[in-house]
Order: sequence, then structure tokens, then C-alpha cells
Amino acid sequence: MYVTPRAGLRVVDPDLRDFLPAEGREVPESEYWHRRDRDGDVTVGAPPATTPAVAVEEEV
Repeated sequence: MYVTPRAGLRVVDPDLRDFLPAEGREVPESEYWHRRDRDGDVTVGAPPATTPAVAVEEEV
């Protein structure tokens, strides 16, 4: 599950023992994260879309 902290909050990630980054992170689905969601500390959602890498051809 992908979670993002609510603006202005520092939410502890108990597995990695650090704070959840502002851009969010993939975390294991657990009661801890469901509780954070119910309390309004985090938002559960989809990870941000990444743009595909574009190969750059070198001029010969």
C-alpha cells in the first residue's frame, strides 16, 4: 500500500525506523498503517506515475 503523510505531519515508519517522506512511500499493509489512515495522519493512494526513461542516442 502507498501512503503519504498529511501536510505538516511527521509520521514514523516503524519498519524502517524513520519518518515517512513527504512524497510518500510503499509500506506493508498492516494494522499500524490502517490506524494512521483512520486517524487522518496519512492518505492511502496510488504511487505517483513515473515517466518512462527516454534513450538518448549519441551522435557519431
